[in-house]
Amino acid sequence: MSTDPFDRDQARELDTADPLSSLRERFEVPLRADGREQAYFAGNSLGLLPRSARAAVERVLDAWASRAVAGHFTGDESWYRYDEPAALDQAPMVGAGPSEVALMGSLTENLHLLMASFYRPEGARRKILTEPHAFPSDRYAVASQISWHGGDPSTDVVEVATASPDAVTVEDVAETLDREGDTIAMAMIGGVNYYTGQFLDLGPIASLLRERGIVVGYDLAHVAGNLPVSLHDWDVDFAAWCTYKYLNGGPRSLAGIFVHERHGHDLDTPRLAGWWGNDPGVRFDMHAEQHFVPQRGAAGWKISNPSVLALAPVRASLAMFAEVGMPALRERSLRLTAFLERGLAGVAGATVITPTDPARRGCQLSVRVEVDVGELEAELARRGVVVDARDPDIIRIAPTAMYNSFEDIVDVVDELGDILGRC
Repeated sequence: MSTDPFDRDQARELDTADPLSSLRERFEVPLRADGREQAYFAGNSLGLLPRSARAAVERVLDAWASRAVAGHFTGDESWYRYDEPAALDQAPMVGAGPSEVALMGSLTENLHLLMASFYRPEGARRKILTEPHAFPSDRYAVASQISWHGGDPSTDVVEVATASPDAVTVEDVAETLDREGDTIAMAMIGGVNYYTGQFLDLGPIASLLRERGIVVGYDLAHVAGNLPVSLHDWDVDFAAWCTYKYLNGGPRSLAGIFVHERHGHDLDTPRLAGWWGNDPGVRFDMHAEQHFVPQRGAAGWKISNPSVLALAPVRASLAMFAEVGMPALRERSLRLTAFLERGLAGVAGATVITPTDPARRGCQLSVRVEVDVGELEAELARRGVVVDARDPDIIRIAPTAMYNSFEDIVDVVDELGDILGRC
């Protein structure tokens, strides 16, 4: 079967032949006004609801109703260690050992908690390295950490100087470090840039940073559930990500952290402490621990007991990831995004700024247009196609391996071409 044509018949053939196309049936897809399912491409902002999540939440509510406080310790899904299976499920997704991942808080909160440990300005080394187009919340967090330590964000935030306005290369990082490396204490870099869709070359970048004695921190919000990475092997110091995008955990679902075992097993590594980070065997023995003794691994950074209701959908979604596996999902993602790229090549007035190399991107393609992106986003939504806009001139289209179809892609390309052709 040829894959050269781009049309609805070809898309239907591809969907029929795809062994993972039935995954869509496990999600609740919002409906258009005429009752058909939307072509939903905003999983990079909020993933769809897994059908199994409702039952998972109901089980928690039933336990609360029938056992009340005893639900912490009784039943097959007791709440006391309810977060731990979800952490174990995520470890292989980010290339981590079982002790190197924990679930807690939200993404920016976790970045602050991790930077409390790993941003230790001293002497001339006071600056933090970031990438262009860094997510605003990351920029705020980095700047406020610098201010908290008595620095000046206007001089102590270093942005990688790039040859291209829409891409960051290893060479760009190396040249920036040649100029600024001796003054940089820590890097906080997004794995997939939320704006351009570029997947940065995180392994070589980590090597460059560590050679300079710079702490390596990554924000994997647009990586987790989208692309496989190897945090442990790359010798990354810490990372954080959310679970409400590609991991389909629901709005403000609990986030994930990675702490390399060389730090996690060093109990003297400084951290902001709370009772959920200590030995779970004595966590409720209020008089046994007069001083905080962290448990080993990333779990030693946990502070408070997690929201069990917020964790239930995450666990339901992660069960699907464990069943299907990231390699198979990544292969499907590559096929979907290549099909989208082929279709967009025929749309006048739409320019893809995401790298053409599949190894340098996840599922998202960022498309530059010459019309009002807010109005374009709204018109596509009225037609049952959901994307999202980023000022000043970008729409982001993310065909998600878990639930998007090839026919969805024909919808977005056809509707986008029709709208831009009328402008």
